[in-house]
Amino acid sequence: MHAKKDSLPASILASIRSRKKRLDAAQLEARPRSAGTLIASYNVHKCVGTDRRFDPERTSRVIHEIGADVIALQEADTRFGERTGILDLGRLERETGLIPVPVPGMAKAHGWHGNVVLFKKGLVHDVHQIRLPGLEPRGALVAEIELEEGGVLRIIAAHFGLLRHNRAQQARTLVELIKDRHEMPTILLGDLNEWRLGDRSSLNTFQSAFGELPPAVPSFPAGLPLLALDRIIANRKGIITEVEAHDTPLARIASDHLPIKALVDLKSVAD
Repeated sequence: MHAKKDSLPASILASIRSRKKRLDAAQLEARPRSAGTLIASYNVHKCVGTDRRFDPERTSRVIHEIGADVIALQEADTRFGERTGILDLGRLERETGLIPVPVPGMAKAHGWHGNVVLFKKGLVHDVHQIRLPGLEPRGALVAEIELEEGGVLRIIAAHFGLLRHNRAQQARTLVELIKDRHEMPTILLGDLNEWRLGDRSSLNTFQSAFGELPPAVPSFPAGLPLLALDRIIANRKGIITEVEAHDTPLARIASDHLPIKALVDLKSVAD
């Protein structure tokens, strides 16, 4: 008999096989952190966990656990009506130092179409709200942040739709946005909702602006990650370290997505 070939991508198989070896929350906190700006992306699923409990405080604890300097959240507001924010941002700031990038015209929402960017230290120079095409109400939040350690970083926080042709349209919209400003180090991060890899992926559109995409890191579903729906992509080679999932007992239950994270080093690229 012939050996059966693996039907799952190697990166996903590796994620499953190494799961038992992953660090718990206490070990993660004790592990020394490398130099650089820690960025993260987290679909908080409107603070509803895999146990179907609505628990914003638990979501905040995961954010605290990550310890990011800049973090993009998706589904941080209610979806309909006034899109009211569902996290206690005041408490989050007191406990983590993270403050939201200001979004004009959003009286009750944390961000734009459920996207919010939080940062610890630095100055925000420019903020844009981008309505993305498609059948669902989707958007992206673009912010240029002058980091305390030096340098300006453009963050594009996005949440793409569930339909493949809509995701391709949304990717093209963002590529058009940055094509004339390629000189600034840019990080695209968020729930891009694309589970396909290789030639079938709608994210291939980004290669014209971001180059070869980094390896996919499974982040969904949180209990046993198989699909790389969440991404962190940079327009400069070598600007970010290897992307990894923040896989802890608390993160596995607080949302249906695991957070993902990476370190940014602006010193690695010329001004």
